[in-house]
Amino acid sequence: MFPNVLEVARKLIKERVQAGETVIDATMGNGNDTLFLAQLVQGAGKVIAYDIQPLAMEKTRERLEREGVLEWVDMRLTSHEEIESVMEPVGAIMFNLGYLPGGDKEITTQAASTIRAIEAGLKVLRPGGIMTVMIYWGHSAGEVEKEAVETFCQTISQLDFLVLKYQYVNQQNQAPFLLAIERRDV
Repeated sequence: MFPNVLEVARKLIKERVQAGETVIDATMGNGNDTLFLAQLVQGAGKVIAYDIQPLAMEKTRERLEREGVLEWVDMRLTSHEEIESVMEPVGAIMFNLGYLPGGDKEITTQAASTIRAIEAGLKVLRPGGIMTVMIYWGHSAGEVEKEAVETFCQTISQLDFLVLKYQYVNQQNQAPFLLAIERRDV
C-alpha cells in the first residue's frame, strides 16, 4: 500500500534533517509536527513553532511537556509570515494548511499570508533543506489557498529549488495532498 501524504512528508524530512539543526513548524496546530520535529533534532537542535491561536499553543505545550521536549521548542503566538525574522539557516519547514482540528473551523490559513510565509521560508532554508506543505482544502478558504499555493510553487526557480507534488488522483472529498520543496544543494 502507498504511504499516506503525512508519512511521505515525514520521510522526506527524516532523510534530510540532522540532530542539532534548527527546524520550523509553520502551523503548530495540535503539536503533532512540532513533537515530530523536536524528537528529530533532539536536545542539541531547536524547533521554532508558529500559530495564531492560543488554543493551538496550549495543546502543543501540553503535548510537548508530556513528552519531555518542551525546552527544545520556541513557540510563537504569531503568523507563520514571521518566519522572515529567523536569522539562521533551517533544515526543514513543515506547513499543514487549513484549520485547527478540534478548533474553530472558521479560523483557517489564508492564501496571501501562506504565500508570504512560504517565500520567507525559502529564504532561510539551507541548501539540501526541505519544506513540506500539506494542503487540506476541504473547507471554505481551502480551494482559494490551494490554487494560490500551487500557482506560486510553479513559479519557483528550478535552478534553485525542486518542487514535488504527491497526491492521490482518484480520491473524493478534496483529499489532502503534499507539496515538497527542496533547496538544491549547489
